[in-house]
Amino acid sequence: MMHTFDPSSVNWRKSTYSGGDNECIEVADGAPGVLPVRDSKDPLGPSLVFTSEAWAAFVAGVRAGEFGIGG
Repeated sequence: MMHTFDPSSVNWRKSTYSGGDNECIEVADGAPGVLPVRDSKDPLGPSLVFTSEAWAAFVAGVRAGEFGIGG
């Protein structure tokens, strides 16, 4: 299923783990059933859109150390 959203209709926020160097992602609140993600250095660039389930699985994998990061 393809999800679309208007990037200007959501509230973007940076990760609380973001440092002062802008090397971060932003996620958007307000897109029903999906989680848009974009590069904070390029806010007008493309966004990736994940289902809520896919994003939760990714975060769980990071926390479990499955990608060699996080934990």
